[in-house]
Amino acid sequence: MSGCGLHCLKMEHITVRAGAETLVEDVSLHAHCGEITAVIGRNGAGKSTLFKAILDQLPHEGTVSFSGHDGVPTHRKPRIGYVPQSLNIDSGSPATVLDLAVSLTSRWPAFLPVPRRLREEMRAHFAQFAADGLLDRPVGRLSGGELQRVLLVLAVRPQPDMLVLDEPVSGVDEAGLERFYQLLEQLRKQDMVILLISHDLPFVQRCADRVLLLDKRVLATGTPKEVFASPAFRRAFPLGGES
Repeated sequence: MSGCGLHCLKMEHITVRAGAETLVEDVSLHAHCGEITAVIGRNGAGKSTLFKAILDQLPHEGTVSFSGHDGVPTHRKPRIGYVPQSLNIDSGSPATVLDLAVSLTSRWPAFLPVPRRLREEMRAHFAQFAADGLLDRPVGRLSGGELQRVLLVLAVRPQPDMLVLDEPVSGVDEAGLERFYQLLEQLRKQDMVILLISHDLPFVQRCADRVLLLDKRVLATGTPKEVFASPAFRRAFPLGGES
């Protein structure tokens, strides 16, 4: 693996409380560059709460730190890319993918025509992911899979230290899912920590390197094969899927 600014994300003894209720308790996890680390669990298990704690959006006990290859924590704030489960888009909006990309990744005013320089920069960036053909499409007319591809491409401009994927393939059809797999394989080769929340267990089995099974506390952790074969997984998902 080539050198990277943030070799790993380290969470130690993370606990989140809301009044007298404990939402997440004593969760520890190490996630490394070049790997996809998935957090799975039933509804209400605390997955989103844990991610909000990682992103420092919720008060929490415990520590979250980032370390370089030498294991020494870095004190600079990491650059984070985020792909949400969905994005509310007006289907009748004339805004194109290029308009969205420029508004999200540059200071160019959204109401002005996109200059040639920015257009070429965006086309070159999208072409790296074989998505440049979507640039002139109205955002409101994209399929679910196409929109998630666009959001993923935008989340890595500029390249983040950590990429957070929150149910990224929810509602994506089979063709879109295959393209998303290909994009993830491409991103896995880059120096970034990739964290994934997903209810799609076959998706997790196929793409994740490490899995953490959560139900407020850590029930199991390891490779997908190890976690999916564990007694804790069978108790959490007695039918082999989300319950």
